[in-house]
Amino acid sequence: MRDAVVLVCDEATMHAACRQLLEQPVLGFDTESRPTFRVGEVSTGPHLLQLATPSQAYLFQLEKLGDLAPLRALMAAPMVHKVGFGLSSDKVLLKSKLDIDCAAVHDIGTLFRQAGARHTVGAVQAVAQLFGRHYRKSKRLSTSNWASATLSDAQCLYAANDAYVALRVYLALAGGAR
Repeated sequence: MRDAVVLVCDEATMHAACRQLLEQPVLGFDTESRPTFRVGEVSTGPHLLQLATPSQAYLFQLEKLGDLAPLRALMAAPMVHKVGFGLSSDKVLLKSKLDIDCAAVHDIGTLFRQAGARHTVGAVQAVAQLFGRHYRKSKRLSTSNWASATLSDAQCLYAANDAYVALRVYLALAGGAR
């Protein structure tokens, strides 16, 4: 799986990744931020933006990238649909902190609510319902330092899975491959 994860931490890799991702009709999407633990502490995130295709996940380390123009163009592209869970705060933070406008973003939880779900459905519940599998999300990893200059293999896998699982769930709901 590690070969399927591309850590984007320089502009050349970002340009190449964005070119490849612009060719995809649908991408799994999520962001990660270093958590805040003190009352009144303001988040400096997002620090990581994850996008996944059916075969690869791209992890953009935002603080290592200079000119974000290629990423801005990708996220604003209306022909590339970005799907994920609970994306409203992701969109707000990307706009307010990095001036990244997000177009064609679809929150998968909305699709479950349209199908009659009464409560918010996240990735763990969606995987259980659609695939009959248990998807574990580590609390330790979810609250790890996403602003770190060096991400661990476990962090990379966690982040990649968040975007990949969103894509797989969306495709299953849309009648695609299971």
